[in-house]
Amino acid sequence: MRMPGVAGRGRCGPRKGDGVEADELLLLVAGGDQKAFEQLYGLVSGPVFGLVRRVVRDAAQAEEVAQEVLLELWRSAPKFDPRRGSALSWVLTLAHRRAVDRVRSARAAGEREQREAMRAGAVPFDQVSEEVEAGLEREWVRRCLNRLTALQRQSVTLAYYDGYTYREVAERLRLPLGTVKTRMRDGLTRLRECLGGAV
Repeated sequence: MRMPGVAGRGRCGPRKGDGVEADELLLLVAGGDQKAFEQLYGLVSGPVFGLVRRVVRDAAQAEEVAQEVLLELWRSAPKFDPRRGSALSWVLTLAHRRAVDRVRSARAAGEREQREAMRAGAVPFDQVSEEVEAGLEREWVRRCLNRLTALQRQSVTLAYYDGYTYREVAERLRLPLGTVKTRMRDGLTRLRECLGGAV
């Protein structure tokens, strides 16, 4: 099965009404329908690449991860349960988890290289400066998260660090989905404003 590239897609995201269409298409894909997969691919490849790009940062790696996610979508489609959320939420959860795995894997590889360099008796200057910079960025994000309300912080952490969908966040916090979406939007706006001061 040939898969088109994801980075150069013209559409940024799904159109209104695509949620139901994506759900139906994913159920057909679960049955092995390649034509449905091509249509679903067209609907979700843009949002998948956009989410992965925000997590992974590097465009080439983001495209690679997005392709992995879309292949995984073909293999894992039978696991989709429409009673637990929309197809798009399910696909984006797959994408977020795969992107986080890639970041963790890269971090682990960097730590291995650092340990090997330490054993060799020297740590390259660039690696030290990168780690200091990453530590400062983590500290800045932590401070900005602490400026959010408790509910905003919980919602953002569950969605973006733990990989839960908005619906799953609402279930975990025992709150209406609309409340969680509002808190999430407000929290992300405050975070963006706070992190803007870091530049």
